[in-house]
Amino acid sequence: MELFVWARGLGLPPVDQTAGRTYARFTGAPLKVHKVTNPWRSPSGCLPALKTKEEGVVSQMHQIITHLRKQQYNADYDLSARQGADTLAFVSLLEEKLLPVLIHTFWVDTKNYVEHTRKWYAEAIPFPLNFFLPNRMHKQHLERLQLIWGESCLEDEEELEKEMYHEAQECLTLLSQRLGDQKFFFGDSPASLDAFVFSHLAPLLKAKLPNGKLQQHLKSLQNLCDFCYSILSLYYPWDGGDAPSSAPKTAASEGTESEEEPYKRHNQILSVLVGVAAMIGYAFLSGIVSIQRGPPGAAGPQPIAMEEEEEEEE
Repeated sequence: MELFVWARGLGLPPVDQTAGRTYARFTGAPLKVHKVTNPWRSPSGCLPALKTKEEGVVSQMHQIITHLRKQQYNADYDLSARQGADTLAFVSLLEEKLLPVLIHTFWVDTKNYVEHTRKWYAEAIPFPLNFFLPNRMHKQHLERLQLIWGESCLEDEEELEKEMYHEAQECLTLLSQRLGDQKFFFGDSPASLDAFVFSHLAPLLKAKLPNGKLQQHLKSLQNLCDFCYSILSLYYPWDGGDAPSSAPKTAASEGTESEEEPYKRHNQILSVLVGVAAMIGYAFLSGIVSIQRGPPGAAGPQPIAMEEEEEEEE
């Protein structure tokens, strides 16, 4: 099984995108992880994506976890029927009350989007895709939010914040009460609910948001913060799975995760070609470069000299 994820790990804005990888680490599922900075390099065109022999490519978190369970990697094996029902109820609560507000926090709130989310993607995605992919993703998240809340959801943001943010804060408080003094939601061993909760809370906890109303409420719930940091230290010891460049890689990490060696050269060539084409097109459209017919016998046109820069992906 091969899992395609963002190269910069858990420091990125997207919420609900680390649940599959976290669940796999809970169960010890053998995954070959491809860390990429271009979603088009994923077999599904989006991140995350799990490439399997049995079911092709799956991208939804629920589908990824379901596939891992079919392969006998089940973190919920020891849960009782009541705990299984609690899992379904809390996952539904997360998706209904918390997830839309997280989308609003990262993608709709103007200050957060401009100063944090768009900036992060502009630095993470290679040139020239970083010029238009963040805006495309921004539009997709706006449409997603409108499907959840209705077409008029963005007309009165003040009223939206009062109602929806209040419900999201109540959701966080309820999660805190359910967790209590336990290490995980159902005791000393992590389950799928822990993966879902972590994937929603960790990006919010770690992000440097200029407008962090919901983030401040999360930070006031110490047990949820400890819960996130505990999973980070146990399952993402290098802050999202990426070890410092000076640290040697262990044999285990080399066996389960790769840095996309087979795809690096292809991506480098593609980036250079697209960048050159974009610069040539801009030069012609702006009038910097033009084609003129010279007099007979004149020397042929001189080639346009361009400086090429090649950057290796992480």
